[in-house]
Amino acid sequence: MRISITQPSIARPWTLRGTAATFRAVTAPLSTLRLNLTYPDEPSPAELSDRYRAAIDLAEYADAHGFITAQVEEHHGAANGWLPAPLTLAGLILGRTKKITVMASAIIGPLYDPLRLAEELAVLDLASGGRMMTVSGIGYRPEEYEQHGVDWKNRGAAHDEVLETLLKAWTGEPFEYRGRTVQVTPRPYTQPHPLLLVGGSSKPAVRRAARLGLPFFPSSHQPALQDYYEEKCAEYGTEGWVLMPPERVPLLHVTEDPDRAWAELGKHFMHEATMYASWQTSDIKSAVKSQAVTVDELRAEGVYRFVSPDEAVEEARTGNVVLHPLCGGMPVDEAWRSLHLYAEKVLPRLDDKSA
Repeated sequence: MRISITQPSIARPWTLRGTAATFRAVTAPLSTLRLNLTYPDEPSPAELSDRYRAAIDLAEYADAHGFITAQVEEHHGAANGWLPAPLTLAGLILGRTKKITVMASAIIGPLYDPLRLAEELAVLDLASGGRMMTVSGIGYRPEEYEQHGVDWKNRGAAHDEVLETLLKAWTGEPFEYRGRTVQVTPRPYTQPHPLLLVGGSSKPAVRRAARLGLPFFPSSHQPALQDYYEEKCAEYGTEGWVLMPPERVPLLHVTEDPDRAWAELGKHFMHEATMYASWQTSDIKSAVKSQAVTVDELRAEGVYRFVSPDEAVEEARTGNVVLHPLCGGMPVDEAWRSLHLYAEKVLPRLDDKSA
């Protein structure tokens, strides 16, 4: 995706290392590897294990070939096994890579114990040298709250508590928490704390980010929310920045023959698009949203795309690239073909300034 950063100045300046430095310094298109581990059938534990291990291998390869970010996600109780434990997978990826930033986009903040979350993210930040980036939102599926025994109606206040606790915990100093004094150790690597963004598509989410002086990550391209964020920062006396998704966020799979891929593999794109759409009500705004009911309609929409290496080059030159190699149960060998094609036939041409 095309990353647009609005950064008037930073009242809470991150040390220029690790994730924060990456996202402020990069001016070229970003290459992102998206991983959510969905699978439409009922795979055996062995088959699912193969896919999880392949995801880590794919991330290691992407890291070695110039990708900037790997994105992990969170959903619970999904029939297709959508990744429920993004921080666990993030840790495995960080342990196998050297440079890539792992972005949890997004965790469902109110479903976590705030103190444990502070510890988990601090350890990931330390072990990776600052390569962990977390977007925290409140989610939009009541059934996920019910499954975890969390009050859906209190989600806004619960998210406030989570974010406020993280910021206090990462100072390393004792603080009051639910009527007792606690202290979280160790302190993170990134100072004053790991890169934490507030995600969402509503004005309450904007106010939450502005009040705490945290960056805001809209769930879709909404310039009006960016304006509102800057207004609220001025009102609260805080300063921050907005990580604005582009108007168009195509999810790509590189292939030598897009027509063949749509005919043989389009069902995998269709599976994810259909499930994702089934969760989204009319008031939910998402950067990835499809109304297609057939593979042909999905192809015409352009949200999910099979592209040739030449088309991938043009896509990268006009915006950032999100590769989704295991989308909707895509066969592992097809995932590798896509990643190899991108690394061997796309990235070298992007580096060639004369091209």
